[in-house]
Amino acid sequence: MSALIFDCDGTLADTMPAHYRAWVEILRPHGIAFPEDRFYAMGGMPTGKIVEKLFSELGKIPDVAAMVRQKEAAFMEMLGEIRPIEKVVEVARRGRGVTPMAVASGGHRHMVELTLRQIGILDWFPVIVAAEDTTRHKPEPDVFLEAARRLCVAPAECTVYEDTDLGVEAARRAGMSWVDVRTM
Repeated sequence: MSALIFDCDGTLADTMPAHYRAWVEILRPHGIAFPEDRFYAMGGMPTGKIVEKLFSELGKIPDVAAMVRQKEAAFMEMLGEIRPIEKVVEVARRGRGVTPMAVASGGHRHMVELTLRQIGILDWFPVIVAAEDTTRHKPEPDVFLEAARRLCVAPAECTVYEDTDLGVEAARRAGMSWVDVRTM
């Protein structure tokens, strides 16, 4: 049996521009620049880890939980703008009810679920693995391995759909096939 595992942000849902605008908004008062290319290079990394990294580079110690809440609130204001990435959603549509499917994301569960609900596909995925479900994050393979475990499918039988270098590397380390949706 084979399974499909999808990242959420930038893969199923066109959220990355909204996430970037939210980051810029919350970092500006702290005097932290976050160039767009760096933001995309950190794709797949949980929000708290990004906060820690950006602030530590300036020798600052942030209230990580508060910054995560601020970033998520800023993103929530833009949630209505989020649209599906049709080419990837079509793959999921064809697999729905036929192939075991999961979402495996570096995002927090409630944000992933809100995003999937916004684009109308939350109920397509019996398994959602989010940032809080593993201690190690992309490029480590843990999120994808946990999704395979919950689907009861061997990692070698899984195909991951991803939009970031960190995510593709995580799929490779998990021993899974992958599709880089940036090439679709």
